[in-house]
Order: sequence, then C-alpha cells, then structure tokens
Amino acid sequence: MSTGGSRRPAERGQAPAPDAECTGAGAGRPCAGGAGGAGEPGGTGESGGAGGRDAAARAGERAEAPAGPEAARRRAERRAERISAGATELEQRLADLLRAGLADMEGSAGEAGRGVWEETAARMVDAQAPGLAARVRELGTVPGSGPGWPSRLLEECALLHLLDRGFLNIGGLPEPLAATVRTRVGITTEAAGVLADRDALVRDHWLVLGRHDTEEGRVTARRVWLHGRRTGRTALVLSFTAGPPPEPSLPVGASVAADLAYYPGAPALRAALGERHAEPGPGGRPPGGGVHDALASYGAALCGDPWLEGWPAILAGVVPVPVGEGWQLADESGFALPVAGTAGVRSRMWRLAAVSGGEPVTVFGECGHRGFTPYTVWPGPGAASGTGPSARAPAVPLTSADTPGGAR
Repeated sequence: MSTGGSRRPAERGQAPAPDAECTGAGAGRPCAGGAGGAGEPGGTGESGGAGGRDAAARAGERAEAPAGPEAARRRAERRAERISAGATELEQRLADLLRAGLADMEGSAGEAGRGVWEETAARMVDAQAPGLAARVRELGTVPGSGPGWPSRLLEECALLHLLDRGFLNIGGLPEPLAATVRTRVGITTEAAGVLADRDALVRDHWLVLGRHDTEEGRVTARRVWLHGRRTGRTALVLSFTAGPPPEPSLPVGASVAADLAYYPGAPALRAALGERHAEPGPGGRPPGGGVHDALASYGAALCGDPWLEGWPAILAGVVPVPVGEGWQLADESGFALPVAGTAGVRSRMWRLAAVSGGEPVTVFGECGHRGFTPYTVWPGPGAASGTGPSARAPAVPLTSADTPGGAR
C-alpha cells in the first residue's frame, strides 16, 4: 500500500447509519448528518425522482413496521437485498471506468465530473449503504489531485471492489471478517445490543489516550481512544453529535474505572462504553513500544481489515526530528517513522517538539499508510512497563480546540 493517498484518517465510511448512536442535539432522533449520505435515506439524490419515491416508501415501511425479532430479521433481509443491488451496480460502474481507462479521468476533475460521482454515491445512499457512498464520493476527489493520482485512484477502486465482492459473497466469509464488511458498507450495531451481553463486558481502569473531533457533513464525529491498565487492550469509543461537540466527559490523560464491550469485527477496536464505577481521576503514562512494534501492529491489523486507514500506537522514547519539509519520530534503536504530511498534523508537530525540547517523549497516535498521526504527548521517555518515576507525567493533547495551530 503506498504512502501517498487520498484517503481520510481512520474509520472512514463509518458515519452514522440508521441505527447508529447520536448524542447532543441529535439524540433521540435521526442524526442531521443522515441527510447528507450518512446512512439514513432522505439526503443527496432523494429530493425527487425514483430515489425520492424509494426513500419515501422505505420511510413508510419503517413507520409501519411491527416490532419483534422476526420483523427485525425481515427488515435486515430487505436491507441486505438493497445493498447487494447497490454493490452490483457499483461493480458495473467500476468495470466501465477501468474499461475506458484512467487517463481520461483528469478531464472529469471539475464540478461536472464530481457530479457523476455524486450521482453514483446517491444511488448507494438509496441502497442504504452509506459506507459505499462515502468511498464513492472520495473517488471523485482523486482525479487531478496531484502527481501520482492515477495510482491512487486505482488503489481506491481496488479497495472498493474488494468491499463490494466481500459483501456480495458475505456468506462465505469467516464471521469476524463478515462483521467487518457489514460495518464498512454501513450496517451498524446498536450500542445497547453490544452492552447487553454481560459476558462480553471488559472491566478495567481505562486511560484516555487521545481525543479527536471531525466534521462529517452536518455531524461532528468524536473519537476517544482508551487503554486498559490491566488488560493492555486499546479501545475506540466513537460518537456522533448534531451540531458543535459537547464538552468532553473523559479528559485526555484521565483514568476511569468502567465496563465496555467491543463491537463485532476483526480486529476488535471500536467499543461501547458501559457503566462507570468511579469518576475519572488522574491517569499515568501508557506503556509503549518502538517504531517496529507500531508497524507490526498495523500490519497485523490490516490482515483482519484491509480497509483500515490507521491503527492506534503508543511510541515510547521517541524524538521528533525535522526532515526536509516534514517530520519523523525516531526511537532509541535508530528506526524512524515518518509523520503524516497534512497541514493540520504538521502544525501539531511544533507543539510536540516544544514539549520534547530534543529529549525522548511518549507519543500516542495512529500508524497508517500515510505515516504517523500524533494526538497526545507525555514528557519523558516512558518504558514498556508504564511505571517508574515519570509514570504520572501529564498528558499534553495535540488536537484540542484550544491548542494553538491544532486541529480539533
């Protein structure tokens, strides 16, 4: 997988779907982002015509649908049929694109060209496949996006084709991979259902590693990463809010005793936070590893989810090193990991460099195909055990809204 690409940070294509959890102003009703292709039919491409009629019919089905497991099963089957039809149509669209060749795509980089992709994305929204719709929209941004765009477009087409084929043949996949495919196309699982399995709950003291808010249409997505002190497991708590993000209930660097349960899929990462057994208190420095450990973890995660954009990693004892117009994080073994070259990430590195002062630090972020994306830094080198005199070093968020030059 190349280090240059047009893909967004991790969890792309997991915008709120009809059964996704919303908070804040959108709680208790469909997310505002659903109208923008986030999974709830009624947005792009449904203002009129057959798409609008289909959406209205589906809305009527939901309004009149009886409750109960059997009714839920029938609704799930109907949705799977719609997604299969959408995936089949998308496969034909990709085949037509490749048959015509990629060279002519540069001329479609304008508004007219993007309109074709928007139309295809709207068809995927009609098919109740918001994950496919998000990936199709991003295809439209690749042509003419800079040197090497044909290679990036081919990579994205290949990943989209793989996802299509995975869903169309989902009955033959191992269940963990099948669950991942369902999530990637936009079929979500309710948090209440995940937490209902008491045997699946994981109780631990969870250290808040980092937080990152992004705007996805009219919805704000909040990602909070946790690390279990006893289990050593990492978890991602993902929530959506219509409107401005609320004040964080889990400050970065804090520790909270709580239960959580992981959503289906491989590798297990996204989780629903359950009962808290105490108020958040001061946390410590998380245990970390070197550059080789981060790359190995990302590679292993890709084996279970080929569509991953990045994987959480804690780098211990690394020093930020400027290289040309970019940065690297070098560990004590002499290995270095390039930092993602986006403008927002580059601005964070100055904050990280100020905390480091040329000395080793502990950094949490995501290791991905574009490099390392930092979110939080702890002064001092840390250690694999996460203990020692500096284990209580304060966390310094790099992505909070009040960080100078930092992205939310």
